[in-house]
Formats: sequence, C-alpha cells, structure tokens
Amino acid sequence: MSTPETSQFVRIRVELVLEIGDADAVAKAALARIAEDPAMPADERAQAESAVTEDTAEAIAYLVDPFDLVSEVPGTELAQASWSSEPTDYDPDSPEWDLDEDDADEGDEEDVRG
Repeated sequence: MSTPETSQFVRIRVELVLEIGDADAVAKAALARIAEDPAMPADERAQAESAVTEDTAEAIAYLVDPFDLVSEVPGTELAQASWSSEPTDYDPDSPEWDLDEDDADEGDEEDVRG
C-alpha cells in the first residue's frame, strides 16, 4: 500500500460555493459559535462578533471548519489547514465555474456534487 518513497501527507483541495438564503440566521449561528468558545479572549470575541454581524462571508468562516471534515476519518490526523471565505458572483453556466477543469490532469481527485 505504501512504499518508503510515498509521502504520508495528502493535500485535499476543496472549493465550495454556498448560496445564502438567510444572512441573519448565518450571523446568529456564528455568534453562537463564538459565544461557545471559552478560549477566545474578550477583545478578540468583541472583534469577531462585530465581523460576523457585518459580513456574512466572515460568519461562514467561523462556521465552516476543515477539522470537522476530516476529524472522523480513521487513521488520519489533520496536520495543517487554512481556509477563507469571500462574497462572489456565481454563474453556474460560466466556464469559469467548471469544477471539472482541474480533473483532466489530476486523476486522483474526485468531483462530488449533490
């Protein structure tokens, strides 16, 4: 299965586009997540609360955690993760949003659509 030349690390690249139907619900959920974090200092908490109420993309960043995606995968440990969120114009018919374009050269990736 694994040879000495094979790396133990796997990079997973995921790009998601979410449609926000209720920005207030997203902000409230992010505020609840922030309130539940006992390790967050008070000054950082106030800044985070302000950010998530002013910017839905910031609220999403507080709610989506890469650790949650892989925490129950047996035999693995998350070594590093980074993520960001930003508002975007989305046109599913635009070639710019073709999720399969990178897959032509990289046979190890899998496109999952719901």
